[in-house]
Amino acid sequence: MKSKKNLTRFTYETTAFQGWRLNISRAGTSFTKYYSDKKYGSGAKSLKAAETALKDLKNLLDNSRRVKNKLSKTTITKAEKILKGS
Repeated sequence: MKSKKNLTRFTYETTAFQGWRLNISRAGTSFTKYYSDKKYGSGAKSLKAAETALKDLKNLLDNSRRVKNKLSKTTITKAEKILKGS
């Protein structure tokens, strides 16, 4: 499996973590979450969870209101809820 835009694959043999990292930045705010193969059962399942969260997050961030060219606190809270729920 290869990394994709905003999704990075971690498969290092010397670390305990194997899975996907979602990382997206908008208007000076970054959102990051790790999706472990162990937690989701396989690399394909963790990728699917990460892709679903990324799609929801992009939809929220791209259609959100900006305050002084930054994301509003409400938008940041909603984005964090998306990441916690996935």
